[in-house]
Amino acid sequence: MIYQKEITVHTNGRGYHLITQRILDHLDEMPEKGLLHLFVKHTSAGLTLNENADPSVRVDFESFMNELVPENHPVYTHTLEGPDDMPAHLKASLIGNELSVPITDHKLNLGTWQGVYLCEFRNFSSARKIVITVYS
Repeated sequence: MIYQKEITVHTNGRGYHLITQRILDHLDEMPEKGLLHLFVKHTSAGLTLNENADPSVRVDFESFMNELVPENHPVYTHTLEGPDDMPAHLKASLIGNELSVPITDHKLNLGTWQGVYLCEFRNFSSARKIVITVYS
């Protein structure tokens, strides 16, 4: 059986937003065994799985990615949508736009400190669409 739903997540702008509970809130009972697949429908946002306990991880992600892919770099030609746009596309390609998590015993089979992040790379984006698919 396959269950699919599209949700909108409001981010209030740039950052690494922990959305594990938001995803779970949109799911009916999960199968005993299966797979959760998430896909963000945008070219300037990403999804990743990482530590969910210490908020400084989110700050370090942001700092590191901004240093790795800076704004206003002289090689960018795609600049009409602002200085955060091209770096957002590059960051989204580096992080990726999809994520899969196993389901075991009707729960996400995550590690103790793992959580799902929506990575928002634009300064002022407020809503991102995520397709949730559960395979059982």
